[in-house]
Amino acid sequence: MTPSSYDIPLHDIKPLMEVPDSSLTLVMLMTGVVALILLGAIFLLYRFLRDRKTVNLRKVHYKQLKAIDFSDPKRAAYDITEHGRLFADDSERLNEAYNNLVARLEAYKYKKTVEPVDAESISYYKIYLEMIDV
Repeated sequence: MTPSSYDIPLHDIKPLMEVPDSSLTLVMLMTGVVALILLGAIFLLYRFLRDRKTVNLRKVHYKQLKAIDFSDPKRAAYDITEHGRLFADDSERLNEAYNNLVARLEAYKYKKTVEPVDAESISYYKIYLEMIDV
């Protein structure tokens, strides 16, 4: 009988070794990392969208200027001066109208008691409101 090649002893080849399978651990770890990254991205997107709603100070001051109550003339004069100052630098005409309005309102400031605001000052106030571009 002739020896077959299967019967030849091989001395330089080692037997098969057991390879530890850690693929489940790697998949779970990678899933966790991806989930953390997605949650972080969603949180940053939420903050970006929330902070994007900035307040327009010109609109806020215009609403407050428009809502001034003339029942307290002293408070009205101070409020018109404070809120109207923001719009005075928009143009030369607006600055001139603001200065005229403030000059007319000086009579209602710095006194303990004041009379009601006259119709001409209120008309200056209304003209100033119409000139403002928000």
